[in-house]
Amino acid sequence: MSALFIADLHLSDHCPENTRAFLDLLAGLAREVDALYILGDLFEYWAGDDDRDTPLNREVGEALATLAAQGTRIGFIAGNRDFLVGEDFARDAGLNILADPTVLDLDGRRVLVTHGDNLCTDDHAYQAFRHQVRAPQWQRAFLARPLEERKLMIEGLRRHSETAKQEKALDIMDVNSAAVDALLRAHDYPTLIHGHTHRPAHHIHHVDGLACERWVLSDWRGTATWLHWDGAAFSPGP
Repeated sequence: MSALFIADLHLSDHCPENTRAFLDLLAGLAREVDALYILGDLFEYWAGDDDRDTPLNREVGEALATLAAQGTRIGFIAGNRDFLVGEDFARDAGLNILADPTVLDLDGRRVLVTHGDNLCTDDHAYQAFRHQVRAPQWQRAFLARPLEERKLMIEGLRRHSETAKQEKALDIMDVNSAAVDALLRAHDYPTLIHGHTHRPAHHIHHVDGLACERWVLSDWRGTATWLHWDGAAFSPGP
């Protein structure tokens, strides 16, 4: 089989270049592969599925649905910006929501996919926030608020997050090597693919005497970027 892996598009009205690049990918290269895996932060934010009819969200959802109808399987793992994507949007867009992490079988090769924020364990403040907002009780209470109130709250959280980033050491916002090793060990030493850190790279982790690959996906900055599996090997693109 063949597959594309992407993450951290941060689609929004403020960056139409990313949206155009994504729509072009869905209409082009994504039709040539068996599966497309979106590993989080497809959107800059997601206030709830009742916001899926904005022009941007509707256009993206319809393009995804078209791709799915043409036979490309689409897997989606929520990121730290769009963890409120729910079953309604997934059904309309043809997405299969995957657990974070999920093990895939690519032609007999075991591949572990995750957004990656769960590996940034040195950032204790962020991990506490992540634990809070991923709790079903918190999400139910948040989604019960009026949509416009939710959007205002999200904007406030985004501003706070950007301010907090300026005060943190860069290494704190990267993955923790011990956390990566533990995840690889827990899943029997697969290849690991993730995004979140915006630090695209190819790493080799030596865990318990075994060499494990880790691919870090790039964020999008006006152009599409991906990791391609051709049935035998991975290659970053374009």
